[in-house]
Amino acid sequence: MKANVGGIDRILRIVVGIALLSQVVVGLHTLWGLVGLIPLLTGLFRFCALYSLLGINTCGCKTE
Repeated sequence: MKANVGGIDRILRIVVGIALLSQVVVGLHTLWGLVGLIPLLTGLFRFCALYSLLGINTCGCKTE
């Protein structure tokens, strides 16, 4: 797993993930907020499987 998420993309993923997860606790109280785990984890680990499939790299890292 090589990093393919970086910069602003990473920050936005983390912020959106936290915002969606907060809906489970203080907002709408639905399990749909757990969808926030996906952007949060991809932002924290700097890897997105969908980006790999599509050949997208926003971190500026060289891929082989």
